[in-house]
Amino acid sequence: NSFVKRGRRFKSDHRLHGTKGVMISVYLIKSLIDGSYYCGVSKNPKARLLVHNRGGLRVTSIKKPWVLVYTKDYNCYNNARRHEKWLKKKNRKYKDCLAQLAPPEGAG
Repeated sequence: NSFVKRGRRFKSDHRLHGTKGVMISVYLIKSLIDGSYYCGVSKNPKARLLVHNRGGLRVTSIKKPWVLVYTKDYNCYNNARRHEKWLKKKNRKYKDCLAQLAPPEGAG
């Protein structure tokens, strides 16, 4: 399962479209190397974090290890994707505040 974006091939997380009754989460992870953030969408953010930390995505493999700092659940993929796109545009200061105000369930 992969898709092409701007001429580069990416592996898709899961087939998230058409997942009625399944919660879709927007997640934000933070690199322990340089404090940068990565935002994504997944059915299981904790499992997805393991993929990031194993080097499963080229874009995040060079800044591992990562920690999960924020999640928000949706029952509609389109709403989750819209929130993900919006969050990706926010600056580091905003994401730092978000990570402190809304830690994911089970963190710390």
